[in-house]
Amino acid sequence: QVQLVESGGGLVHPGGSLRLSCAASGTIFSKYLMGWYRQAPGKQRELVARILSGGTTYYGDFVKGRFTISRDNAKNMVYLQMNSLKPDDTAVYYCEAYWGREYWGQGTQVTVST
Repeated sequence: QVQLVESGGGLVHPGGSLRLSCAASGTIFSKYLMGWYRQAPGKQRELVARILSGGTTYYGDFVKGRFTISRDNAKNMVYLQMNSLKPDDTAVYYCEAYWGREYWGQGTQVTVST
């Protein structure tokens, strides 16, 4: 069983930045595929970014160089640095781990608004 706890969401103005964090349980965290997804009201959950155990990263097309996913295997942490935020980035952001099956955190709200 993998438990995930997200933090770092909040309200930010357009053009601002936020850093999301996800703390994961487990002694083999370095082997997990980790990702961030988001879900806006009335929309389907979509992939934001993914990082493999070896550090290879993938991003949703809408990211366009604005976000960076990273992981610290010594701390069982994964991060999402989000810059140049837009109102369309408003959503609940979920941390995902994959190790035999998917695991999800409870989500953290990100609101981009004036």
